[in-house]
Amino acid sequence: MRGLTLAIIALLLIAGDSGRYTQQLVRNATSAIHAYDKQFLTAEPLSNEPDLPESLSPEQTVSDSAVSDSAVSDSTDSDTTGSDTASVDLTSSISANNSFPSSPFPSKNAQPLKQSVYALLWLAAQNHEQFGTSQGNDNAGEEAQRLLITLASKNNAQYWLEQLASINNADAAWALYQLLGEEAASDRLVRLAALGNVAEAQLAFAMSTENPEKREKWLIRAAEQGYMPAQAALADWYLLHAQPELAKPWLQKTAMQDMQSAFKYGRLLWDENNREDAKGFIQRAAKEGHKLAQQMASVIKRYSPTTPSNVPRYTWQSNTMCHQRIQLVATSLATIARADKLYKDYKNDERLSELPLCIAPPVWLENNVLDCNANFQGQGNLACNVKPLAPIVKARDITHAIVVSEQGKANVQNGVMYLDISDAYSVMVHELAHFAGFIDEYALSRNAARRYCSNEGLSTFVPPNLTMDGAIAYHPQNTVNRWETKAKDEFLPLRVGTAKTCGAINVTSYKPSRVITFMEHHDSGVIPDLYLSLWQEQLANPAAQRPISMNLFQAFHKSGQPQEAGQWLAAYESHKASGEMNAGEAAADAATTTNTDSNTDTEE
Repeated sequence: MRGLTLAIIALLLIAGDSGRYTQQLVRNATSAIHAYDKQFLTAEPLSNEPDLPESLSPEQTVSDSAVSDSAVSDSTDSDTTGSDTASVDLTSSISANNSFPSSPFPSKNAQPLKQSVYALLWLAAQNHEQFGTSQGNDNAGEEAQRLLITLASKNNAQYWLEQLASINNADAAWALYQLLGEEAASDRLVRLAALGNVAEAQLAFAMSTENPEKREKWLIRAAEQGYMPAQAALADWYLLHAQPELAKPWLQKTAMQDMQSAFKYGRLLWDENNREDAKGFIQRAAKEGHKLAQQMASVIKRYSPTTPSNVPRYTWQSNTMCHQRIQLVATSLATIARADKLYKDYKNDERLSELPLCIAPPVWLENNVLDCNANFQGQGNLACNVKPLAPIVKARDITHAIVVSEQGKANVQNGVMYLDISDAYSVMVHELAHFAGFIDEYALSRNAARRYCSNEGLSTFVPPNLTMDGAIAYHPQNTVNRWETKAKDEFLPLRVGTAKTCGAINVTSYKPSRVITFMEHHDSGVIPDLYLSLWQEQLANPAAQRPISMNLFQAFHKSGQPQEAGQWLAAYESHKASGEMNAGEAAADAATTTNTDSNTDTEE
């Protein structure tokens, strides 16, 4: 009965309409919506009715209306002529304007009111496109299109969105794109919506293209409309392309609403030495739960940037406990946070706890002090100007340094390890082994293989974890003898396996393990007990290491500073000579301690 009543109401509303004037069509459609469900215009979906049909044909509209005509004649004193006239008027109006494309659906599912509402709004929308403002229908026509988009979107009526998109309605195209989903929707829809200045579509269109110029263009168009996600995305785009000056104004717009933007804006302000304002934004993001911001806020409380000459002295443990004295160095807010994390990971790494190497808490140097670069001086590697480290080396009596920079490939150069903010702790452990003379077990480049896998190379550099095929036996044979002695004395397993190190020059090499170790894949985390024993022995032999003094000698010599270069060469020679003193101290310590069973767990 309720459906019949609503149908009657709809027919009466339609019959009172001329069928042409947009304002009246919209008014009648709105009234019909209210009559059906007064909650609709307050953002509640139409309820208690089957899903909308995706199409409407004139024949079905007339047929449905005919039901209402019969009801009208039965329930009122009006003659049937009036009702017939109303039906004809509606049909002729529709036909005259070619309003409704034909797309049949089962009549048993037809909903007269809902069809009538869609019909009225579509007719008004078409009138708007055909006549524009000539009849003063501009606002009404736009309202009709907006209402039709809302009604169709809420009820998943794809057909009517497609019709609106066919007359280049950008909002309808975007609504249809969202309804269909990214996988099913055509690129035409998002492009149409973007061209129609739908900011959300412009952002989606920008992110869908691989063309850098197009992406930036559409990000700008969306951002200039005040669309916050697009503004944040545009800022990220500029940061990605090392254009912080262009990113800054967009981050400033979004920093109060988006915590990721607040964090990034704080970092930019810090790099500009506006550190008080920077702290405010970083702390704001931290309070909202931003993990990186929380880490940065904690670091700022515990560390302060300084100059090399102002780095205080550091008290190390005895020489027997610290054969290598390693200083972590950071060069920016981002790198001090990374260095702090690396330091904590090292302190918690029980695997290395017995090794006689010591790492001091990070030192935070002022921006650009070391002039680090991913392709330093065209060498193709991450490196820095190490000369500013000289005062720190003297003040703290360090033998090695770990410099954390923004970006570049991890490597070790004569007592200095270079890491970037993306390098995991496992990379640092791998490079720490290089400090002690270990060689990579993955395939070296051809040039590197020629350097390290030749008789000449082995005469100056003998890695503890590698040997090769010789003329008669393993070469060098004393390396294999060392493995056997260590394994026997310390009850460790010895299982020799092939290594990939020298494969580039077709030389077969071997390692004291048959498993993939941390020297082949750093993230394997596998450090066999025999490797740890060899590592400990290497640390006690200064001749097997290249301390930072060698790096400083080379840097000052290259820059034409012979006096400073001579000082660091003397420091290097002194370090090598300290091996005998360290050995004497170790023997004295051993004489005062009680011998214990040195049994260790086996490798596998």
